[in-house]
Amino acid sequence: MSISVVILAAGLGTRMKSNKAKVLQSLSGKAMIFHILKQAFAISDDISVVLFHQKELIKEEICKDFENVRFFTQDLEHYPGTAGALKSYTPKYERLLVLCGDMPLITQKSLEKMRDLKADFGVAVFESKEPKNYGRVVLKNDEVQKIVEFKDASENEKQISICNSGVYVIKSEILAQVLPQISNQNAAKEYYLTDAIALAKSLNASVKACFVDELEFMGVNDKFELSVAETLLQERIKKKLMLQGVIFHNPSSSFISCEAVFKGECEIYEHVRIEGKSVIENSIIKSSSVIEDSVVINSDLGPLAHLRPKCELVNTHIGNFVECKNAKLKGVKAGHLSYLGDCEINEGTNVGCGTITCNYDGLKKHKTIIGKKVFIGSDTQLIAPVEIEDEVIIAAGSSVSGCVPKGALFINRAEKKIVKDFFYKKFGLQ
Repeated sequence: MSISVVILAAGLGTRMKSNKAKVLQSLSGKAMIFHILKQAFAISDDISVVLFHQKELIKEEICKDFENVRFFTQDLEHYPGTAGALKSYTPKYERLLVLCGDMPLITQKSLEKMRDLKADFGVAVFESKEPKNYGRVVLKNDEVQKIVEFKDASENEKQISICNSGVYVIKSEILAQVLPQISNQNAAKEYYLTDAIALAKSLNASVKACFVDELEFMGVNDKFELSVAETLLQERIKKKLMLQGVIFHNPSSSFISCEAVFKGECEIYEHVRIEGKSVIENSIIKSSSVIEDSVVINSDLGPLAHLRPKCELVNTHIGNFVECKNAKLKGVKAGHLSYLGDCEINEGTNVGCGTITCNYDGLKKHKTIIGKKVFIGSDTQLIAPVEIEDEVIIAAGSSVSGCVPKGALFINRAEKKIVKDFFYKKFGLQ
């Protein structure tokens, strides 16, 4: 069944108390509206977003991930409110699904349930123990009689526990008929889409309730609700991965990007953070390690290790307090306390404690290339650009530059000097 989807995202989001638009607030590594669009595109090829506040920034962010999104601008000055948002919008299909831009937990399954509802007008509702400021829904045999906005509700109506989620499905021809008749004669002086219900019923349209999960349809309006949504989304992500075969130790303590990919048998220890489009395959990530937009295959990392973006680890061991950036490591051991940036290191190479690649000269980044079966002693500085060929030994404490040929020993240390009794002379003890 073809259906158009429009997402209302024009609000100012003042309760978020942020210079960033509400729908751009990050959840599991992506903007809030990303999660809604992902589910919407699963059921429709006609997706529109209504914008106003920071519309160019939001449009730019959306276009990074989604093509063929139509954008409309709400005239908030003259037509505020949910009905006002649809004044300039025209759906492609005979049925329209109206979503809110602050519902990042909504799922494809629920959208399909709304899409398939047998009614001229459908309202997603839920029963709540704490209805707060939600609009109240008056029902009779699952037929919606009316929806009262909280600001306009009487004391008796405020006692109703069935709430309006703000998500609707409606026949496009009915919307076209009732939208011009909606007025702003209410406490907020806004044009409410809820008023379309009474107008639709006057046309003998059937208006049905569709019961949904309250948490899934929760609106995210402030930083506390953002944290609640983050927790719920993380639980959903990690549950899916665990059912896929990933082992999590204390899963609630870790953060996994919604774009991260896991393959094979993986094990994630506590307090791990995996960001961006990272790929983890048949690997173990130990406690308190951070991985950013990197690939880890048949390897182990940590504890307390950090992969900055563009790292690729294959058959590699990275130990505690090792930081890598734009590093391609294949069959490498780097046990502890090292920085490996802008480098390529090949099979059988051992990187000693305290080794660093000096990759930045203050103006440009330079590359370090290390061959196979190289032994790098502790406290070595690799001053890029530098190339170390296969089967080389770098003596501990060396500063390496240029090229070191295959099979060589490289040693570069200052001449040893001992001044007898210098301590006593310096401090006047003799």
